[in-house]
Amino acid sequence: MRWPLLRVAVLERSMEPALRPGDWLLTWRGLRPGRPPRIRPGQLVIARHPDQRDMLLVKRAERLLPGGWWLAADNPGAGAVDSGSFGPVPSDLVEARVLLRYWSRRPC
Repeated sequence: MRWPLLRVAVLERSMEPALRPGDWLLTWRGLRPGRPPRIRPGQLVIARHPDQRDMLLVKRAERLLPGGWWLAADNPGAGAVDSGSFGPVPSDLVEARVLLRYWSRRPC
């Protein structure tokens, strides 16, 4: 059995201002391996890059299309890699949905 929660570090600036480099996220993978978590439009998700499966992306799920989820960056000006560059992401590549940000290295 796998643990349904996953800890993920934010490394890039593509999701600013909501998430910044140094933030840590607690995500929900679900209880059943091979079954993607339930996602609604507007939620932040962790997904595998369709062309580089070892790369995890943190993006906002905009809409569900016949080919999968359209994932978008909040800050496309930061050189974001999202569905605008690779198209919809198949649902089975969506690993988790973000529950909360629990740590930030930002100065007080």
